[in-house]
Amino acid sequence: MFRQAATRLLSRSTIAAPTGARPFSTDVPASMAADETFSVAWKKVIPNMEPPRSPLTFMTPRPPAPSSIPSKLTVNFVLPYNSELSSKEVDMVIIPASTGQMGVLPGHVASIAELKPGVLSVHDGNEVTKYFVSSGFAFIHTNSFADIIAIEAVPVDQIDPSLVQKGLAEFTQKLSSASSELEKAEAQIGVDVHSALNSALTG
Repeated sequence: MFRQAATRLLSRSTIAAPTGARPFSTDVPASMAADETFSVAWKKVIPNMEPPRSPLTFMTPRPPAPSSIPSKLTVNFVLPYNSELSSKEVDMVIIPASTGQMGVLPGHVASIAELKPGVLSVHDGNEVTKYFVSSGFAFIHTNSFADIIAIEAVPVDQIDPSLVQKGLAEFTQKLSSASSELEKAEAQIGVDVHSALNSALTG
């Protein structure tokens, strides 16, 4: 039913085709115009059913890119179960991106980076807070906002070095004795994470 409705909607000219270059998503505030146009078209075809909502429905407008570079970077650092930093203004963050360490200052070009196991450093004046992150993504916006989403994170000063060494030895042993590809992959992940943890403590 949904497929038929979508086909009928797309065959109509109620949604205008975009003209010209599409603005980058972080350059302009979120607009509800597209959703409203779709809702009107949907209700003409299926008046007794609420239209499906797109991700745009749940997005709040983000401030436009400023005309001058701000002096601070606004950081949101969240985990699936907690918000570590919420709209915190800092001088810089250093992200453990999969392509290498990535320093982000105010005015950084818009980009997306995949996180690898490593240390996330938050610099605010002379204060530096370090977190060990397992994985995730960082979204850098042109308006000097940075959204960092990690699967797991813990302050570096709360990590027990003896447990890291124990875990590294255990996963190294599992890797050498693994008999299947699945066991090898799981053991390799453990070795990679504990090696990164060890580097975070000794670096």
